[in-house]
Amino acid sequence: MALTVLVQHANSELREQVAAMLEAAGMVVRRAADGAEGLAALEAGPADAILTGLNMPQLDGFGFIEAVRRHDRLRAIPILVMAVSAAPELKTRARNAGAAGWLPHPLDPARLVETVRIVTA
Repeated sequence: MALTVLVQHANSELREQVAAMLEAAGMVVRRAADGAEGLAALEAGPADAILTGLNMPQLDGFGFIEAVRRHDRLRAIPILVMAVSAAPELKTRARNAGAAGWLPHPLDPARLVETVRIVTA
């Protein structure tokens, strides 16, 4: 069965690039522009993994991660953060919020797919 991945990022071009990489690997991708849309998408149907940006309108990545971790039905879904900055304090804050990993920009398609498969295994 194909993995279902929620990809959320404020940058629509990046969101579509990531979705295309995952779809090329046979995954089903759902999209959201920010954390609020992401939570609504998860309420509509489950995902096997989530990829999120940090800087988004309405509900940023940190708030989104924290909201997912508070939700009984969603808390076990692995969340990977996609970000340009690799600042240790951002990584620590994401990990403390409940992120399973960090994917730096620019994204390598093979590494992206491999990481999603690893966290969902």
